[in-house]
Parts: sequence; C-alpha cells; structure tokens
Amino acid sequence: MANERLYLDYNATAPLLPEARAAMLDAMELPGNPSSVHAEGRRARSAIARAREAVSRLCDVSPAQVTFCSGATEAANHVLTPDYRMGRAPIHVSRLLVCAVEHPAVLAGGRFAPEQITVLPVDALGRLELEALDSALTGHDKSSGQAMLALQLANNETGVLQPVREAAAIVRSHQGLMVVDAVQGAGRLALSVEELGADFLILSGHKIGGPRGTGALVSAGETLMPVPLLRGGGQEKGHRGGTENLIGIAGFGAAAEVAVQSLSGVSAVAALRDRMEAGLRDLAPDLIVHGRQAERLANTSFFSLPGLKAETAQIAFDMEGLAVSAGAACSSGKIGQSHVLVAMGADADLGAIRVSLGRNHTVDDINRFLDAFKTINARRMTRRGTQAAA
Repeated sequence: MANERLYLDYNATAPLLPEARAAMLDAMELPGNPSSVHAEGRRARSAIARAREAVSRLCDVSPAQVTFCSGATEAANHVLTPDYRMGRAPIHVSRLLVCAVEHPAVLAGGRFAPEQITVLPVDALGRLELEALDSALTGHDKSSGQAMLALQLANNETGVLQPVREAAAIVRSHQGLMVVDAVQGAGRLALSVEELGADFLILSGHKIGGPRGTGALVSAGETLMPVPLLRGGGQEKGHRGGTENLIGIAGFGAAAEVAVQSLSGVSAVAALRDRMEAGLRDLAPDLIVHGRQAERLANTSFFSLPGLKAETAQIAFDMEGLAVSAGAACSSGKIGQSHVLVAMGADADLGAIRVSLGRNHTVDDINRFLDAFKTINARRMTRRGTQAAA
C-alpha cells in the first residue's frame, strides 16, 4: 500500500528475522547461566553452542574459532591491539595499517596509539591501493614488532568490494597479520576465513537480521589470539569475560543459519539494484553512482545528484514514506561529509544517498522508489531552472 513505509536501509541494520525472533523467545525461557554445571546451565550452554556452530558455518571455520561479543565495534576494539599471545608467548604488533574508507570503528584504531596507525589511500573507485600497502609494509621496521592490516571486505557506503585476497598475499609476504571486517559481506557473499587469507574476521549480528548488540570475532586458528579487551570470569575460553548474552546469541545464530541458506538469492537482489539504477539514470542522466565500475555488493547503491544535498534528498524520501541513508548510520544520526567520498576524490560537499536492499524486496518496491525519486528530481530540476533564469 502507498501509505506503508518502505525500508531501504539494510546496510544500517536489517529488520529482525522471524527465525531470530523465535530463537530469542525460546532462549528467554532458559533460566540457567551458561557457566553453571546443573541441567539448566547445560541447556543454556547448549543453545550458545548451537549458535556458535551456525556462525562458524557462515564463515567456514570450526565452532571453537568463534568468540561472541556485543557487536562489530567491540570485536574491532578486541582485535585491533598491539598485544597478542601465541599460546603463552607474547607477540607485539607495532604498526596498524588501515584503508582510508574503513568503517569508523576500524579507523579509530582500537587499542593502538594514534602514532602507530597508518592510513592507506584508495583509488577513484574506493579500492585499496595495493602498491601503497606493499610500500608501507616494506618500510616497516620489523624489529619493533609485526605489522597488521585491517581491511573491510565490502564498503558500507558504496558497497565496493576490496581486493582482500590480493592484500592478504602482500601482508603474508611481509609476515604481517590480516584482519577483515566482513560486517557488510556476511549473508551477501560466501565467506571463508582461509580463502580470504585472514587471521581474523569481524561479524555483526544485526546486519544479517539478528538482534542489535551481537557480534563475533572469528579467528583463523586457536593459537594466536589478542589479549582480551574484557577480562572476567573466563567465558568464551577466556577471550571475552562476562556472562554471555544468551538471548542475543541465540538470535544471531538463527540469523546466521538463514544467511547461509539464502546466498542463492543474491543474484535476484542484484537484478533489482540494477533495475533501480537504470531507472535512476533514465530520470536523471547527470546522476552519479559511486563505485559503479567496481565489483560491488549486490544490494547497495550510493549516488549523488548535482544541485541537491544528500540530507535534503533523504528528508524528501522520508516524507514520501521511504527510509534511505545519506551515507552511513554510524554517528548517532549525525549527517556530515562522507569520509569515503573524500578518500575517493569525489565531490563530498553534496554527499550521497545510499539505498541498500534486502532479500524481501520486490519489483513493486523498486517502482515505488523510482516514483518517489521522479517527484524529488522534478523539484530539483525546477529549482535549477529558476536559479539559471535568475
């Protein structure tokens, strides 16, 4: 119905899946603490084990390699640290390399001091400059400690895929460590920690239809691990203290199961995205789709309209009953210049609108979006004509 809201902001958060809701309701009925040895505790622990198994299948590892936490931001702060252990032996990381278009949770550098962080440039499509990576690693003083690269699998604003495997090969050749932020790729791309060449993978529950406040740090093995961010009672094999969020973890696990089963539907989402972008360009030939020439997530489109501020367009879409983003939703609703567009060398003053689709969207939804865009674009053209006449 025309008066119903249409949600087109899945990269910010995906609506809670029915399967996740059902798993959470079931978990609410479990009274035990997962660390308790009695029957109630064992049932709670079993629910977490099932969720861990589901998340491990999502990224092709064993369940023992999954550490649950409160979200991707915590996972980033956990893994981005100078202090590691190989078994009981300390390992020091003295340099963190990050790509200029990373999510703010990664750009902040976790537990590294600002002077230990190097920001690497990207090309005009937002992809990491591999020569700059190799040069930075070549110049790194290995006697001070190892170097680490943190690189997203897919950009949260443009959807552009990073050359993760190529970057991992370069990092390996310099005996460095590799952390991959797979938050936007999970459920949209087949994930394999081994194939990506990652030492660690960062995941978020609410990006795949699980509850907010859930996430995971996935390791390539069980020997090399960061010194814990949260110390406590030894939960998560001592890697993350605090009683586990049983209800949230159960929902995360259920969403992970759905994500694995739904990868076959990605091509249908891509067809909808392509249909939408073709319609946008027909209505506004001067529209710019950022990163369109690069390999992107199937569900994501990030575009600018000359003469129309992104926040103005976002408000206009909202008034038409459509939820879209003016960039990424990671700053408490703050709308400002996109650091991604700045790094790409694009005109960041206007900003850009992000439309991110889900598996439940239809051709009718795309047509409704295009109808709203037609109205908004007509106002833009009228204003530009008035300004030109003046």
